[in-house]
Amino acid sequence: MSLYTDYLTEIETRKAEGLHPKPIEDGALVEELITQIEDAENAYRKDSLEFFIYNTLPGTTSAAGVKAAFLKKIILGEAIVPEITPAFAFELLSHMKGGPSVDVLLDLALGKDADIAAQAGDVLKTQVFLYDADMERLKDAYEAGNPVAKAVLESYAKAEFFTKLPDVEEEVKIVTYIAAEGDISTDLLSPGNQAHSRSDRELHGKCMISPEAQAEIEALKAKHPDARVMLIAEKGTMGVGSSRMSGVNNVALWTGKKASPYVPFVNIAPVVAGTNGISPIFLTTVGVTGGIGLDLKNWVKKVDEDGKVMLNNDGNPILEQKYSVETGTVLKINTKEKALYSEDGEKLADVASAFTPAKVEFMKAGGSYAVVFGKKLQTFAAETLGVEATPVYAASKEVVIEGQGLTAVEKIFNRNAVGVTPGKTLHAGSDVRVKVNIVGSQDTTGLMTAQELEAMAATVISPIVDGAYQSGCHTASVWDKKAQANIPKLMSFMNNFGLITARDPKHVYHSMTDVIHKVLNDITVSDWDIIVGGDSHTRMSKGVAFGADSGTVALALATGEATMPIPESVKVTFKGEMKDYMDFRDVVHATQAQMLQQHGDNVFQGRVIEVHIGTLLADQAFTFTDWTAEMKAKASICISNDDTLIGSLELAKSRIQVMIDKGMDNEAQTLQGLIDKADKRIAEITSGERPALTPDDSAKYFAEVVVDLDLIDEPMIADPDVNNADPSRRYTHDTIRPVSYYGAEKKVDLGFVGSCMVHKGDMKIVAQMLKNLEAETGKVEFKAPLVVAAPTYNIIDELKAEGDWEILQKYSGFEFDDMMPKAKARTEYENILYLERPGCNLCMGNQEKAAKGDTVLATSTRLFQGRVVEDSAEKKGESLLASTPVVVLSAILGRTPSAEEYKSAVKGIDLTKFAPPLEKPGTARSVHF
Repeated sequence: MSLYTDYLTEIETRKAEGLHPKPIEDGALVEELITQIEDAENAYRKDSLEFFIYNTLPGTTSAAGVKAAFLKKIILGEAIVPEITPAFAFELLSHMKGGPSVDVLLDLALGKDADIAAQAGDVLKTQVFLYDADMERLKDAYEAGNPVAKAVLESYAKAEFFTKLPDVEEEVKIVTYIAAEGDISTDLLSPGNQAHSRSDRELHGKCMISPEAQAEIEALKAKHPDARVMLIAEKGTMGVGSSRMSGVNNVALWTGKKASPYVPFVNIAPVVAGTNGISPIFLTTVGVTGGIGLDLKNWVKKVDEDGKVMLNNDGNPILEQKYSVETGTVLKINTKEKALYSEDGEKLADVASAFTPAKVEFMKAGGSYAVVFGKKLQTFAAETLGVEATPVYAASKEVVIEGQGLTAVEKIFNRNAVGVTPGKTLHAGSDVRVKVNIVGSQDTTGLMTAQELEAMAATVISPIVDGAYQSGCHTASVWDKKAQANIPKLMSFMNNFGLITARDPKHVYHSMTDVIHKVLNDITVSDWDIIVGGDSHTRMSKGVAFGADSGTVALALATGEATMPIPESVKVTFKGEMKDYMDFRDVVHATQAQMLQQHGDNVFQGRVIEVHIGTLLADQAFTFTDWTAEMKAKASICISNDDTLIGSLELAKSRIQVMIDKGMDNEAQTLQGLIDKADKRIAEITSGERPALTPDDSAKYFAEVVVDLDLIDEPMIADPDVNNADPSRRYTHDTIRPVSYYGAEKKVDLGFVGSCMVHKGDMKIVAQMLKNLEAETGKVEFKAPLVVAAPTYNIIDELKAEGDWEILQKYSGFEFDDMMPKAKARTEYENILYLERPGCNLCMGNQEKAAKGDTVLATSTRLFQGRVVEDSAEKKGESLLASTPVVVLSAILGRTPSAEEYKSAVKGIDLTKFAPPLEKPGTARSVHF
């Protein structure tokens, strides 16, 4: 059997599933296609030609390398294919986005045939995905007097690859489609349980919303061929939760425009909207594709005669419709006036925020990558020629407020800024390119990140990046055929690219399934770092971290940079005293509840939460920063005192050393470099040279929240409120209730302690509660299953050394075995304790699931519909979120506990201790102690 006949077999299989042939990435298969194309009598010639032209992936795939080499032979006359003329071969090269295609174009442009060189030069002028080696070739040729190299550089210096593109159309006609009421999580657009198919874009597109919704969208397109379908979150925010490039890809696949006629299933420029706009990380992803994201404000809070917001019987604001966007409504966007109009010309809304100069450039260029690479290329060309770069791109917005101090995030951005006006200190709202120190790629988006790296022709990690990690946590629970096919391939690619990988392609060290956010929290070794990761929970308790789509992660890996506005900040401080029977998770929930009480609206949304955490080590403080994703914040920053920060860095060093001891460091000694960096930072703090990061006293905040610890007197639960009469109030993280609300009567079908929200202390709490129960009653019985998944192997090793793991083993009915990992997901649970493999487990929803219709009480972060538990025909599934002791006790009782039962169960247990930072003592080394 040949690769081609195998491909034909796969095509037939896909056809039965309603799918087209899968795009080709294997160079060996392309070589077979070429052999059949060159054989005029070959029975497969016609189809092979189609596959070669229209179905071969571009960038740095091996398929692209073989394709580019053959196109070069055609251009040089070394191969004759009547259907592919030299001119058409140049056109095909122009759509291949760098890597081998740029190598070929440079070979031809710098070659001896003047006519071919001129044609190749003209194509090169349209390309932006050039790397250092490509630019060096051009520079050397220019300095040697090559006229084509000079012409190409002159074009680059004028950024003609951008200026010669068509301008954004002045009027965009749209037809609306309401995807759902309330917040729309990216799970609706790209379900976590379909994560395995994300790199197969057509297949993955089948999972967006529902088959019925896809049919309705197709019907709208047929009825309105001159309009673009706009996907809407009615009475909510679009794209909350995970960043999900796959979600935007799916929307673009169904509603966007084809990026290239020669690249299958890659669409760009979707239009998405929400009554309350777009989630920040999702909006960034929309920009990657040159799409439009609108803040509709089509529902507003109703006010009385005194201007006070009117509430309904449930205490929620009454919403009043300003204008309708019901499915099928035809609207018009005027991109020059930056306004939304009805079909008959009535102005409905100002949408200027969607058409900033930078966003319009993304739309014109077909996505943000082309702009990022274009700016770099223009700067290089101008410097090589010794000329000023022609002003083409909108000047970066630089906000300078004299006499105003800096927030923590403003300080970090100023320190890491690249290419800003010398001498300027920038404030929130400024557009800044910043150096990225740490990058994280997780396994269900990693294959897409690898595709993005190939598409932008990147082959090695930027030397600017201090450290990068590829996890295996999102697929840790079940080592099924999909994981076996995808994960080793991903790990090999990322390892070769220069990342530290959870799985060693050479099988030297034991495979790790540690939760990515925990690893990133350990390998972040400076409070001044900027971190970018392929997940919304990239929220470190050192530095400032941003969850991002797989493409932005790829860009950070390839260039070591990210571009974004400096965000506004909300300051969170604490007062009062935390009761010894409360868990820090309750402080986290109370922060959200008290913020809403103090401000009415969610002031955290789209902003950085600067939390003055003071006394908590990074492990424990991460519980707060992690939850800020559910608060809809853009990021968070912990303000620690000096001693706490030193303690966190020492802990990070010890865990990085464990990774080194296991053999995980690479030839570049990335991990050792992080330890060296941590030592340097500790020395700076100890000497007083540079104390722990603090904001200036004169810094200005969008809002301030003061959390009163005295008000937290019983455990808090985040409730999806699945039966709320208002659909827009369901599945938000804003319904925070005390445990007494449930009257010790709410049945719990499954308990889950795990995901990134727990740390070593949580595992010790589980062990201590079980010991206490046995001492009190003589035995341990579970009335509901309890699933426990430690975040990392490091934590398990530490628990074993301290005796806690032995306790957990004693009471468990199942313990994971790395030598024989589960080959299929568990669908039924007994009323026992399950000790699961480190990783995300139930939180992800792509492998393990609770039974449909169950009520799950979890330490997880996600309460979205269908994520942890799906609905049954009889009952809606519920994922309620609480602290570890509440979850454990609920599994034992089979119901939510009373406040008194809870207090009794945790008596004598050392829960997370937390106290607000004290006033600065005379010997303190920083403002906040």
